[in-house]
Formats: sequence, structure tokens, C-alpha cells
Amino acid sequence: MFAAIKVGLCQLVSVGAMLMMLTACSEQTEHTGTAVKDTKQTDKSSQQLFALDQVSLSAGPFLHAQQTNVRYLLALHPDQLLAPYLREAGIEQKAASYGNWEDTGLDGHIGGHYLSALSLAWAATGDEELKRRLDYMLNELQRAQQANNGYLGGIPDGQAMWQQIHDGNIKADLFSLNDRWVPLYNIDKIFHGLRDAYLIAGSEQAKTMLFTLGEWFLNLTAKLSDEQIQQMLYSEYGGLNAVFADMATISEDKRYLKLARQFTHNSIIDPLLEKQDKLTGLHANTQIPKIIGMLKVADASDDEAWQQGADYFWQTVTKQRSVAIGGNSVREHFHDKNDFTPMVEDVEGPETCNTYNMMKLSKLLFLKTADTRYLEYYERATYNHILSSQHPEHGGLVYRPLPHLFIGARFNVVLCRVRH
Repeated sequence: MFAAIKVGLCQLVSVGAMLMMLTACSEQTEHTGTAVKDTKQTDKSSQQLFALDQVSLSAGPFLHAQQTNVRYLLALHPDQLLAPYLREAGIEQKAASYGNWEDTGLDGHIGGHYLSALSLAWAATGDEELKRRLDYMLNELQRAQQANNGYLGGIPDGQAMWQQIHDGNIKADLFSLNDRWVPLYNIDKIFHGLRDAYLIAGSEQAKTMLFTLGEWFLNLTAKLSDEQIQQMLYSEYGGLNAVFADMATISEDKRYLKLARQFTHNSIIDPLLEKQDKLTGLHANTQIPKIIGMLKVADASDDEAWQQGADYFWQTVTKQRSVAIGGNSVREHFHDKNDFTPMVEDVEGPETCNTYNMMKLSKLLFLKTADTRYLEYYERATYNHILSSQHPEHGGLVYRPLPHLFIGARFNVVLCRVRH
């Protein structure tokens, strides 16, 4: 079983990408498959992932999930996903935005997800239509970026908000920042999407765009104190620390490693460093990407204390705060670990997003340590929560493992807080 799981570690979730949910493979720090090699990038871990194009799937639930996922990706309309970016860059849109979260304040966040999903699906299948979609998305996004002085985002009236941040005028709440809906979380998606288009699909264009956006972000935060940045991190920010750590590894530019540390939420990691569980009551999936980033920073800087803190989080969540399927949280929050009654009685149980992100953390910890307990969790969560969350025909997603919480319309484009 160990060998089979190790071979499938990267592929396992990518074949069941479950709509736009990114796979754990999107957190690797090497090119895969047909992607170009970058000799500056070295995976420090002793374990290595197989490239996506080195594994073929035979008939079974994973192949079916992969095919369903590809059909869904190709059914989406790129111009609708691009609309928020073009709008914010002052460029005429070719189509109206998708609805729901895509036109009510979180505009553009799906565009980043889509880049990652296309990159992963193309690397796994070799379907050239997926690559054409990816190239088209990148070309259009680059137009928007060039028209916006390096910035790339779909946040409504985002430039005005970012100028306030640049000037040190910060007003943060759990799900808002300067009166916008989690803009750091939003821009995190395009950062990760560009990273994946480079690392997984081998797009040099995406690499250029990634570091152009990175320079814009460095300038945005250059005059902010560490205290001001920590103030911003009270608002959900996805896994920005993780992508900045990756950018540091790719470029060997220490500015991004510094940025990754600055964008690690101290109020969350400090208790972990002291082996203290202060998670009860916190919005669960806001925290998990932060710990993925914590571990990546630890790896990039050989920080043993931060690695141990990330492992303590994993131990606490998987052994004391999760149920058999691998899921955690009720109504999106960590409940009292001594009382699982809400997990049984409440209609809003464990989110697929949480489990997915815990799998990403498990993968990174396994690559670092070769400890198979991380794979055991990964396997259980894959079969019992993630694989079962995809509708086998039209690709719809069960947001939580209860039938009446199904996310309805096929193109509702309501997605959870992956990566971050």
C-alpha cells in the first residue's frame, strides 16, 4: 500500500481535482511533467514526487473523476472569468462576469483557481485544449497587468483600496480589509495560479507575470511596519506566505522570504511554537493555509522550530479535532475538541476545503520526513471525503458531506478557501 500511495501522492487528488479545487500537487516546488526545468530550484526533501505525466490511470473512480473534471473545466467560459480583471484594468470586457461570488465583491478569485486547475489537468492528461485555454487566459491576463502597472486583480475598485494600504491606512476585520471582501485572499489566488502555470505547466510567460506582480506587492508593502502587516493579517489572506516562500525558492531573492515571514500570522503560529492549542472558535480553513505557508518558510530557511510548530498543528487537528473521514470543524469553525456533539447534530459539518488543505499539509510533511502516518491520513481523507464530494455526472461539488448542502447550479462558481 505504501508504494502505491507514494506513487499516487501527487496524482491522487489531481485526478479528482473536484471542479476547481486545486490539488495537493499544486504545492510542490519543482516542475512536473512537460514543464521546463529550473536548476535554481531544489527540493530539499528526501522524498520526490512523480511527474504528473509519468502516471496513467486505468478504468476506475479516479479516471472517471479526472474525466469529469476536464469536462467541467472545458465547459467554463474563459472570457467570463477574465471579465473582472479586464474591467479593473480599464479594458473592454468580452463577456459578463459569472454571478454569485464573482460579481458581489470577490470578483476575479476564480481566475486564479482556473489557472491552477488548467495547469494540473493539462500536465496529467496532455489534453492540448487545456493548454490552449491556459495560454489564452495568460495572454488576456497579461494585457490587464500591463495596463495596470504590474497589478493584476479583479477586486472592485481595487486600486483605490490598495493605495490606502500603501499609505498605511489599514482597517481589517475577519472577512474584510478596507471595506473590500478579503482582498488579500483574492489576490492570493492569482499569485498561486501564476505560480502553478509556471511550475506545473512550464509557462515562462506565467513566471514573468508572477514576478511582475511580486514586485508590485513588494512596493505596496515597502513602507509598512511589521505591526501594520500583522494588523492586515487579521483579515483572511489565504496562503500568501506559502507562495512568497515558493517565489523565494524560484528566484533566490531573499526579499520574498522576508515577505513570507512578514505574512505569517504571529497570533496563530506563536501558540503552536509553544505546543499550545488555541484553535477553538477560530475560522478553521482560514488557519490551515497559514500553516502550509509556515512549513514552507521553515523549509526555505531551515527553521526547525517552525517545522515543529506546523507538525504540532497537524497532530492536533488530525488526532484531536477530526472525524473518521478526515474532516474537521462545524459551521466552518473549530469546535471544542472535548465535545464532538456539534459534529453529529449540526447540519453544517466538515468542509471539503479544510480536508483538502490538511492533505496539502500532510503531503509536505511526508516529503520532509518520510513518515507514513501522513500518507495514512492522506489516503483516508482522499477516499472518504474528497473523492466522494464530486458529483459523478456533471461535476458539481458537495461543499459539506450532507446532500442538502449541495452547491446547486453547475456554473454557480461558489468555491471554498483553497490555498489558498
